[in-house]
Amino acid sequence: MIEALAGSIANRIKTKVPEHPTSVAVLKYSLSLLLNAVFIVGLTILISLLTGKTNEAIIVLVSFALLRQVSGGLHLKSGMSCILVSTITATIVSMSNIGELTTMMITITAAVIMVILAPSKIEKQSRIPKHYYPLLKAISTTIVLSNLFIQSDVIAAAFALQALTLILSRR
Repeated sequence: MIEALAGSIANRIKTKVPEHPTSVAVLKYSLSLLLNAVFIVGLTILISLLTGKTNEAIIVLVSFALLRQVSGGLHLKSGMSCILVSTITATIVSMSNIGELTTMMITITAAVIMVILAPSKIEKQSRIPKHYYPLLKAISTTIVLSNLFIQSDVIAAAFALQALTLILSRR
């Protein structure tokens, strides 16, 4: 569905501006990424308005996305499955209510996973040269460890979820 919508929009753009050097395939790919993000954020915020956890949902979305940019992780095969899984998990994580000790333990565990596995599966998703991967690992770990000062259960859960995508991407 997302790919079809992106393709339709890309074709309309190319029809309106045929002389533009960007191909329909590149437009479609870029639009599918954009639509994916818009649907995930939009649906998660919409659901959070119903659950009363809008601030928490925004924190989850930002925390997860920030860490994912530097750590990589599992990519689902279709845009629609990504939207469904991301929206459901962001909504569930936004309702996290764990204690201070558990928050600290989850944060430390996620940091250890970052040290061991980050970055993962970013070769085809980014143009970052491999010699910067140790820096990405350090940034990923630092981002996670920042929650030891912030002490947010929602951020800890979002970071744990992102750490899980690193583990799953190894399979």
